[in-house]
Amino acid sequence: MLNFEEELKKFKPCLEVEELEEAVYQEDLTDMTDILKEVMQQK
Repeated sequence: MLNFEEELKKFKPCLEVEELEEAVYQEDLTDMTDILKEVMQQK
């Protein structure tokens, strides 16, 4: 059975929209456009 008190102790709220936006922009995310640019530069 679930121990609700223990589960509540483990709970971490999700990031707010502004915090999430900052976290995403700080990551170095490579997308298909970046990959295609790199391939085209190699030729």
